[in-house]
Amino acid sequence: MRQVVWNRERLGLRDVTEADVPALHAIYGDPTVTQHMPFAPRTLGEVADLVDEAMAAVCAQPRLLYVMAVVDAERRDLIGVARLSIESEHPHSAEIGFGLHPDVWGRGVGTDLVRLLLSFGFKELGLHRIWGARAPANLPAQLAMLTAGMVEEGRIRHHVHTPHGWRDSIVHSALEDEWIDR
Repeated sequence: MRQVVWNRERLGLRDVTEADVPALHAIYGDPTVTQHMPFAPRTLGEVADLVDEAMAAVCAQPRLLYVMAVVDAERRDLIGVARLSIESEHPHSAEIGFGLHPDVWGRGVGTDLVRLLLSFGFKELGLHRIWGARAPANLPAQLAMLTAGMVEEGRIRHHVHTPHGWRDSIVHSALEDEWIDR
């Protein structure tokens, strides 16, 4: 069993726990936060179910799913959630996703989080490729991924069905041999 504790100067990652459910609900239950996500705001019970699933994934062999609390390194407060999902057919590649509490928006935290996820994936997990997909209208995610060193690869048309209908996705990626730890 591999427990996640991955820290940098400004942010840290750790596995989610049952105690995180209320703080995670403040993120996943917020319509502003979920506006670019492929699901409606989650109920407290749905968030608890997601945490149970994440906690079960910690024991999986091999571990392919990492759902992590994003914590402020100084105060240790939970300020976001990050997900890294290793592809079972291509275990050298993983998809990332993240959500941050609106209180920390506009401060470069998204960029720091993407850098932290890349560092964790490449250094700790030995991945070769890390990618993420975003809604075309999610310009803060675009800026965070590009500034962190990811490359925009292109558009997948009608990739995700959301509560508002089909949505395209813009894919970004980073390769281990091109990545510079910043």
